[in-house]
Amino acid sequence: MTMSMATGNVMPARIMTSLKAIMKSRQITYRDLARQIRLSEASVKRIFSRGTLTLARLDQICQALEVSLSEVVRLASEHSADTPEPLTVEQENALAADPKLLACFYLLANGRTGRDVSAQLGVDERAVRRLMVRLDALRLIELRSKLRARTRAASVIAWRPDGPLRRTYENQIRQEFLQAAFSRSGEALHFLSAELSEASCKVLLRKLERMAGEFRDLAELDRALPPRDKRPMAALLAVRPWVFSMFKSLNALPIPTQRIRSR
Repeated sequence: MTMSMATGNVMPARIMTSLKAIMKSRQITYRDLARQIRLSEASVKRIFSRGTLTLARLDQICQALEVSLSEVVRLASEHSADTPEPLTVEQENALAADPKLLACFYLLANGRTGRDVSAQLGVDERAVRRLMVRLDALRLIELRSKLRARTRAASVIAWRPDGPLRRTYENQIRQEFLQAAFSRSGEALHFLSAELSEASCKVLLRKLERMAGEFRDLAELDRALPPRDKRPMAALLAVRPWVFSMFKSLNALPIPTQRIRSR
């Protein structure tokens, strides 16, 4: 059976894209994969370029990448858009009004179980179940047995540009996030300022969108990992036309001129 027959509406190209993203996140090269599945590097490259392979070969690749076939299919089918769908106003209103509900949804969206949420929030399982029932009613999760749920949203929650969550938390998040030296392991801060052409600005914006997409992809790939194998991470990507206020004040000052003496 070929991959396209097995995955129904999922395009084979999306499956291959998901596999490439997994390889990138695991830092696995075509040569590494070829060695694990006992094929030549050229054969592996041909498989990925043509996008056609048997289910048996796909399963073999998944085993080599230490990821389940269902996880690859889910990643390809549920999150094929460039950007995730934002939450509705009703959903955001409910989350913004109740910090515990928002925290519960965040943890579930990142692959935690109800018991994990109970331990993380310091509340009993009955309280967690009540939160999960509310999230299910909001169609943010699909409640299942034994305090488990399938989230209906991506791991990286897409806030509405001017929605309730941003109005409630954006300023606080910006201040807290930037109050760091960004000098420890796992931290980085690059502030750059220059004059760019319109063409360069468009290229820069496209690259930032691509990087945001890669962050979302990595979050989806790691969603199924146990909590001990991952940690909370945040990235702030921002660019806009901007001039430092000090420079603006200097521009307001008269610029002294120097006469050039003729010889």
